[in-house]
Amino acid sequence: MLPKLVLASSSPRREMLLKQMGLDFTIVPSKINEKEFDYLGPLNMVNELARAKAEDVARLVEDTIVIAADTIVVYKGEKLGKPVDTDDAFEMLKRLQGDNHTVITGIAVISTNDFKTIVDNEKTLVYMRNLDDSEIKNYIASGEAMDKAGSYGIQGLGGILVNRIDGSYFNVVGLPIHKLALILKGLAVNVL
Repeated sequence: MLPKLVLASSSPRREMLLKQMGLDFTIVPSKINEKEFDYLGPLNMVNELARAKAEDVARLVEDTIVIAADTIVVYKGEKLGKPVDTDDAFEMLKRLQGDNHTVITGIAVISTNDFKTIVDNEKTLVYMRNLDDSEIKNYIASGEAMDKAGSYGIQGLGGILVNRIDGSYFNVVGLPIHKLALILKGLAVNVL
């Protein structure tokens, strides 16, 4: 019998990707304070945030495999999280347009039976096309920019802002499913 799976996230995109993988899971969002990790560099931050989210939820459940992730956009060494308001979203997109940036997702998986913990990450280089101010404002007016790192969602209308990527598309959405499948396989959960 397969172990129970728990997604330690309220992200609708991560939920959609786990469903797309055909996994049966429940959602128990983590309640950690993400701001406590802001002092870390981008790679350490996403890894430690994913680990903290998974550990937080693992304390609440038994006989379960907990899956957690955290995604950030890095532009010229600067971490770009979710925008605080529409002005912030505009400034982020203005900086990203016509250039490339890196999307990094940290992923943590914990088996609550033995508390075996696996933490890994994925990086994808994203090339955004040139955008004029009216395109940026119209995209923000769609509402899609406000709950996403870097102020865009590649899986939605924001896909038209992206010229190309080098790496995992699903990583940019928020969960590198190929990496998750390998981690789960190491815990005797075969997706295929």
